[in-house]
Amino acid sequence: MEIQTETPVKKPKRLTSVVWNHFERVRKAEACYAVCVHCQKKLSGSSNSGTTHLRNHLMRCLKRSNFDVSQILAAKRKRKDEPVTIATVGYDEVQRKDENVIPIAYHKFDHESKVDGGTINLGSVKFDQERSRVDLARMIMLHDYPPSMVEHVGFKIFVKNLQPMFEVVTTGAIESDCLTIYAKERQKVFDVVRNLHGRISLAVGFWSSPENVDYLSLTANYIDDNWKLQRKILNFLTLDSSQTEDAISELLIKCLMDWDVDQKLFSLTLDDCFRYDNLAYRIKNWLAENRPVLDHGELFDIRCASHLVKSLLEDSMESIKNVIEKIRESVRFVKSSLATHGKFDEFAQQSGINTEKCLSLDNQMRWNSTYLMLESVLEYKSAFFLLQEHDASYTAYLSDEEWQRVGSITSFIKLLVEVINVFSHSQSKYPTSNVFFPEICDVHIQLIDYCKNPDEFISSLATEMKIKFDKYWNKSGLGLAIAAILDPRFKMKLVEYYYKQIYDTEAPERIREVSEGISNLFNEYSVDLGGSVDDVAGKGGSGLIGTSNAAQDRLRGFDKFLNETSNQQSGGSDLDKYLEEPVFPRNYDFNILNWWKVHTPRYPILSTMVRDILGVPVSTLTADLAFSTGGRVIDNHLRSVDPDIRQALICGQDWLRMEPEDTNASGLSVVPLAIELT
Repeated sequence: MEIQTETPVKKPKRLTSVVWNHFERVRKAEACYAVCVHCQKKLSGSSNSGTTHLRNHLMRCLKRSNFDVSQILAAKRKRKDEPVTIATVGYDEVQRKDENVIPIAYHKFDHESKVDGGTINLGSVKFDQERSRVDLARMIMLHDYPPSMVEHVGFKIFVKNLQPMFEVVTTGAIESDCLTIYAKERQKVFDVVRNLHGRISLAVGFWSSPENVDYLSLTANYIDDNWKLQRKILNFLTLDSSQTEDAISELLIKCLMDWDVDQKLFSLTLDDCFRYDNLAYRIKNWLAENRPVLDHGELFDIRCASHLVKSLLEDSMESIKNVIEKIRESVRFVKSSLATHGKFDEFAQQSGINTEKCLSLDNQMRWNSTYLMLESVLEYKSAFFLLQEHDASYTAYLSDEEWQRVGSITSFIKLLVEVINVFSHSQSKYPTSNVFFPEICDVHIQLIDYCKNPDEFISSLATEMKIKFDKYWNKSGLGLAIAAILDPRFKMKLVEYYYKQIYDTEAPERIREVSEGISNLFNEYSVDLGGSVDDVAGKGGSGLIGTSNAAQDRLRGFDKFLNETSNQQSGGSDLDKYLEEPVFPRNYDFNILNWWKVHTPRYPILSTMVRDILGVPVSTLTADLAFSTGGRVIDNHLRSVDPDIRQALICGQDWLRMEPEDTNASGLSVVPLAIELT
């Protein structure tokens, strides 16, 4: 019998599956076979058989499991003249049966790799276990993954399939790597803060957990030398339940000393408007023992504006909670059946209601969701009246008085929601302090009007809320006004506009207080800087060379006198020139930081003051937190780690985080993850 010889098949078409990198297609007589290049086993190779059975064989092929790892690099895209290899990483038989893992083509390019016209030229690639461990730790920190993920079965399978030479480490080892990265990045942040020419403002945030453990975050806010608003988390601390405000203030003072920022501190923002007065007072007094506090500390204690608005929002909702529940029942009734919904739509048409809003139940954990429900129900008010008249089964109807009150309260809630959205949707990633004054003033004016409402229910509610508002306003009002004045679109005109509506006959006196406040603050900067960055630099700068610190303190009055007389001779200070010039036209895309960056040479002293004031974090809550019925709650995987690891993970994520424009796909396709993020 004549034996048929096996001859390679002339491929009528290109074999596109990556499986064919591990099989040779041959023909014997009229049959086609796929021969494994590792174990030489024959399988069906006809086009009708598909490739699933070939993939399954690859997973079981023991000889393939011992395939030289140096041949892992592959370029499936290139099937012309260059040889191609596929990632070939195997498992023991048990793992393959349990996990059913299919190998995936793996492309890794070193820094010398080039892509030209679709052809990939691969240089020599050297695996580095230590570098890969750093990459893994940085990835965990950057993306807020739990360190324990390194012991997850799925992760181990993925990594072994991706790079068999990588030795997966334990949770403890990866946490140790995170601490090492944290220490390195902390030094970078420390150097940045130490070399900063301006001052920084700190924001203190309080966190909780289901286990009733409290936490504290300390965040530095400042404007850098490029006039970019920056935000860095300095500490994330675990609090003891027995710690008092005095103990917390001592803890914060220790953090200030560790970071060496006490001499640079401009203000402290607390995210609760109505607590921690003693905490702020102790820190301010501690600072005053070492150096004069600017403007006698009037601008030091700042409270979160979003927390104020959220508190007013909660009070508003609480005042009509019974009516809100009836409204929820009304919406449920309308949506209870198609017949009822159709009847309600007919009533809406009869009432001439023409709105695109639809009735929907709210998410009771979100204030803005409840507002949207109230707003839509008010649109269908007349339809609900008809429903009440024609359907006896509808019993959750509102009285005329309830409709009137819910309308008034919803009008105020609308203002509060819009204010929070302005705080959160400013042009910059973090809003500068100049955007808050007009919004807070609008709330102030509305509260004054509601206090005069003839409905005693509305007026008494407004009076209670105004007590809260006044406490915030007395602490932060001056700082907000000064920040608005330093917006070239507003200057003193915006303060005059709002104060006349707020204070009426007392407006001139209040305006004078703000004018004196900004003038006094500017004079202190002038003394500290020696009069003028340009003119006085040649006269000795900000200090007297060759004199002791005590002599400088005794001659601070002379510095002030020199500054005032120099200003008179030169025709006015930076502040005078700035306020005398016309306001800048208002436009949507105005960027206040860019404006001051360009005008720094014209106002050298004032621009220094502006950097410090615009960097004050007037709000510490995101819109998501401001609209939530709860507060800041720490993630589950962060609650289960040691305090030092927790701080390293939270601070490290903040420090390693890349800006959106730096994370484009083309930039990351050929660069390892362990990129130095500076």
